[in-house]
Amino acid sequence: MGRATIRSEAYMERKIISVSIKRQVTIPQKYFEALGFHNEAECILRDDGILIRPVRDINSGEFSEQILADLISQGLSGQELLERFREQSKKVRPAVKKLLAQADAIAKSDEGKIALDEMFGAEER
Repeated sequence: MGRATIRSEAYMERKIISVSIKRQVTIPQKYFEALGFHNEAECILRDDGILIRPVRDINSGEFSEQILADLISQGLSGQELLERFREQSKKVRPAVKKLLAQADAIAKSDEGKIALDEMFGAEER
């Protein structure tokens, strides 16, 4: 019997791209298609760089189960359930954007700031 080897190495390919005067970059077509980019990208600042990845459709998963459970509990089924699910799903993305904007505003202000002791309790000595 041979030993099974499990690899969890992430694939990585490197390409140098230019940055325009307006700070714009072009995602190489091969990467764009391979990762499933559409019209939005998420940009994440890390200690050593920026991660740019496609924005996943919020409607396609995170809230679908909750929306369906709520609509079914209201007694909906069939075509009516499908139509109401579509209506509710369209409201998710704007609601999430609004929540993120509110969180950003709070983060930029002094409102909502608390000391670590308040959050985690005072350190015992």
